[in-house]
Amino acid sequence: MLRELDAYYISQEEPTKSCLLALRNHILNLNEEMSETWTHKMPMFRYKGKLFAYLWIDKKTYKPYVGIYKGIDVDHPELILGNRNKMKIMNIDPEKDLPVKTLNTIFDMALVLY
Repeated sequence: MLRELDAYYISQEEPTKSCLLALRNHILNLNEEMSETWTHKMPMFRYKGKLFAYLWIDKKTYKPYVGIYKGIDVDHPELILGNRNKMKIMNIDPEKDLPVKTLNTIFDMALVLY
């Protein structure tokens, strides 16, 4: 039986599906203590058991983004606070290669907060 978490990825249309799967793989490979859960009907990533990041699709643009849980404490120009209190997001263009260098910088900045 297919888990809800896997069904979420499979149900997306290309190129969003490939983008989300690449992001998933990238985040899980950041650190051996990174894990993925299905929480609040979305893919969430935990570092040492604590919420670290999540993946979602913007309802207006239909483009994926990465949400950083302690994003309020991460100062990076690619992160957007918007109307959130603690989390910031980074929009991802599924038509382009993942901005790996930028993602790594942001993730490194967030990991030191744990």
